[in-house]
Amino acid sequence: MSDTHRRAEVLSAHAKVLSGAERATDTRELFGRTSAKLRRLMPFDSAVWAATDPETGLITAPMLVENLGSGEGCSAYWESELLEEDVLPFRDLARAVVPAAGLRAVTGDLPARSARFRRLLGSQGVDDELRAVLRVDDRPWAVVSLFRMHGGAPFGPAETTLLAGLSGPLALLIRRFARPSASAAGTDVPAPGLVLFDSSGEPTSINEEARQHLSQLPQGPSIPSQLGLRLPIWVVATAHQARAIAQGRERTGRARVRIRTVDGRWLICHASCLSGLAGRPGPVALVIEPVAAADRAVIIADAYGLTPRELEITQLITRGLPTSEIASTLFISPHTVRDHVKAVFGKMEVSSRGELVARLFAEHYRPSASKSGRLPRRMDRAGSRPDVRVS
Repeated sequence: MSDTHRRAEVLSAHAKVLSGAERATDTRELFGRTSAKLRRLMPFDSAVWAATDPETGLITAPMLVENLGSGEGCSAYWESELLEEDVLPFRDLARAVVPAAGLRAVTGDLPARSARFRRLLGSQGVDDELRAVLRVDDRPWAVVSLFRMHGGAPFGPAETTLLAGLSGPLALLIRRFARPSASAAGTDVPAPGLVLFDSSGEPTSINEEARQHLSQLPQGPSIPSQLGLRLPIWVVATAHQARAIAQGRERTGRARVRIRTVDGRWLICHASCLSGLAGRPGPVALVIEPVAAADRAVIIADAYGLTPRELEITQLITRGLPTSEIASTLFISPHTVRDHVKAVFGKMEVSSRGELVARLFAEHYRPSASKSGRLPRRMDRAGSRPDVRVS
């Protein structure tokens, strides 16, 4: 078969998969549609599709698990991913030239070289795993694992190429679904919540605020606990990441993930490992709370594909700075500022600074506005220039 014919086949396969994905109305539906289309082109027995926080790469909601075991097994899978040295971790795939690879291919057809295979996959009947990171602009928006059970052929180069080629297009769709909506406005939220985990990762204590936050998270894989509730796998994985950092296994990452609630609000989970007696690792403290204004702006910037410089300029706009002051602050020319502002307007589908500020903040501060009859002070100042043009 000629290279031209192979490329044509791959493009045709991509079009078939994406035709279903583009009709999805949210990320979970996208996962389901993509998995069903993909299975017809490259058979697999089980799959895990998980959204990730584009800032840290940690898993977040939603997650789709097909034909696999219980939440306890899911927890062990992510614990292995974060706490064991292994081949083919997602963090490496996120930076790889090709963001997909098969376990048998990278181990020379000796999957037992993988700690994950030895401890989990082999005993569950898995013969091969094909992994990918769905990314755009070097930001990971989801991860996927496809599994073939005993008796199936290993994933081949053509199948790896097919999945890798879907990485960018699918990530763009997921990024679009991450855009905030006004449906979250007007909802009162509790204060920060706290969950404590012991040094082995078992949850041992929780406050009422954390229970309230957890009750608002989407359905998905979870594990039972002695606290009288099931803990979502995204929360448990964040605690695992804190342990990995404390053990020196993760030197650059952070135990921090943003999760969208069922009513469209954003919460942030961040965890750290406390010190125990004689310097030994102690419990993990995990805080779950509403995102702060700065984090909300970053979420929106990620969702609309703003560059770091465009985000800087957007944040200065929200502070009410005119073009000349933005240029002076960033040591660039006013003309360059105007070019960046035009790019921001195009990506965020607005036509004025006032609309931009409203999209960033106003729709998501209505609880405060409804109580006081006005926008927060920062909004008053930033939003007082609704008619300022790009120039």
